[in-house]
Amino acid sequence: MSALPYDRPRPNEWAKFLVAARERFAGVGEFVVEGTLSRMVGMTLEAIGCEAAVGSHCLVDTADGKQVEAEVVGFSGDKLFLMPTGEVRGLMPGARVVPTHRVGAVPVGDGLLGRVLDGAARPLDGLGELRCEERMTLVREPLNPLMRRAIRDPLDVGVRSINSLLTVGGGQRIGLFAGSGVGKSVLLGMMTRYTKADVTVVGLIGERGREVQDFVSNTLGPDGMRRAVVVATPADNPPLMRLNGAWLATAIAEYFRDRGLKVLLLLDSLTRFAQAQREIALAIGEPPATKGYPPSVFAKLPQLVERAGNSDRGEGSITAFYTVLAEGDDQNDPIADAARAILDGHIVLSRRLAESGLYPAIDVEASISRAMHQVATREQVDHAVRFKQVYSTYQQHRDLVAVGAYRRGADPRVDLAVDQWPRLLEFLRQDMYDPVGFERSQADLQALVTQFSAPSAAAVR
Repeated sequence: MSALPYDRPRPNEWAKFLVAARERFAGVGEFVVEGTLSRMVGMTLEAIGCEAAVGSHCLVDTADGKQVEAEVVGFSGDKLFLMPTGEVRGLMPGARVVPTHRVGAVPVGDGLLGRVLDGAARPLDGLGELRCEERMTLVREPLNPLMRRAIRDPLDVGVRSINSLLTVGGGQRIGLFAGSGVGKSVLLGMMTRYTKADVTVVGLIGERGREVQDFVSNTLGPDGMRRAVVVATPADNPPLMRLNGAWLATAIAEYFRDRGLKVLLLLDSLTRFAQAQREIALAIGEPPATKGYPPSVFAKLPQLVERAGNSDRGEGSITAFYTVLAEGDDQNDPIADAARAILDGHIVLSRRLAESGLYPAIDVEASISRAMHQVATREQVDHAVRFKQVYSTYQQHRDLVAVGAYRRGADPRVDLAVDQWPRLLEFLRQDMYDPVGFERSQADLQALVTQFSAPSAAAVR
């Protein structure tokens, strides 16, 4: 038998050979299947030939040698639909698309306190890099609803009408419904400054850039920023960044809640979040359903809202206020209607009250706190009901009173409402720089209600 042209490894050397081969391949990462950019329409990119999961990120080469980061938001056959996370410049047909296999994860820790971030958790305040050791996924699984701690303790928000008539509990999720120019931002700022919470997380989604600067500098101020985290994705940001801004603010609030802290989450606004999802869904071909909103919008809203609330372990909680823009003051707007169904209460701001000079312009007739009976005493609930009865009686007869068509003595209830109307307005009116605590709010309500004279039995019948 002729000798082989090479030396065959001896049996005892095979093990060493395999170990060496394994070590060489151990340093090789998973294979990346790259693709090319085939189409761009508006803010939507289409890539073919690459493999990436929905929610992961890709890098797209540009003509000037840079790369644009984009997130996979859908697919159709062998096409991937990408949405850029920043400005899109220099893209060309056939550009290389490189999947990174990186799913959105955000830095979390005490280093976030006092910082202002964008939707990708990048600092906007010029204070340097974030000093956070931990990271968590942007979108987490919701808590088991049967394991959550019940809402039992009232929360002092510093606003008399809310503390007394619409009492909020720790871990509750409240919607703030308002049109444009009725004092929504002012009321939100009051609750930000005066609510007793360990950490405040503010998400400014789709708002004007000027409002971001004003909220950080004036509303929060240096003292408020020490225990606050602000996530700002103004209206000029891509829809994906506006969407991620809401998820990021919620994820940060969850982190502090899981550490046993009382967190106040303010998201302004839920409507801009829905509009960003609508832009993305329509761009990738999802058909519109209700007034131009695709079905995925109404699926995303509860997914976002249900992540707030009390923890399933420990004393941590997230009390969330979501602003909802009622377009044209239409309270039956699809987003407003969907938000009312999934939130634990709603506070409606009235344009008529704002135009009359009453601030905060809270319409106590149209507002409700679904957790008030769980956190307020029976006496307080009775006082709030009595206040609303008198308030509603005047509103029902205000036109007759205004034109002089109502004759005093015709109805004792209306007589009472007319007499007490100035006191009711004074109770609801509050200066934005004058906080009213929970105990003082209850005392003011009790003092006012004791002045009401109960109507006679005949008048009630």
